[in-house]
Amino acid sequence: QVQLVESGGGLVQTGGSLRLSCAASGRTFSTYYMAWFRQAPGKEREFVSAISWTGGGSYYADSVKGRFTISRDNSKTTVHLQMNSLKPEDTAVYYCAAGRIPYVIGYRDADFDSWGQGTQVTVSS
Repeated sequence: QVQLVESGGGLVQTGGSLRLSCAASGRTFSTYYMAWFRQAPGKEREFVSAISWTGGGSYYADSVKGRFTISRDNSKTTVHLQMNSLKPEDTAVYYCAAGRIPYVIGYRDADFDSWGQGTQVTVSS
């Protein structure tokens, strides 16, 4: 497993941008698929985006396609989520996750075995 620490959350107005970062410990970072999930109040945690080991493959939930961009830097053991054109419905706690299951048609919580503590993103209308 790896230890994950998210940062970069905050309060932003509708249409604004935020960049989330996830710092990972451990020398095996480059062997993990990395993902972002989010959980809004009263809702289940949902998949947002994921990226393959090398960064050559990236995957997005339909709700964020064209607005969010995931990236990773294996030399710095970090993964980022650039969020543009934010909407109030993007308000949630965002979690970074690491796992070894390749993306097929989607990801669930159970596909990941390491999680960060989460960072709050609030988009005001």
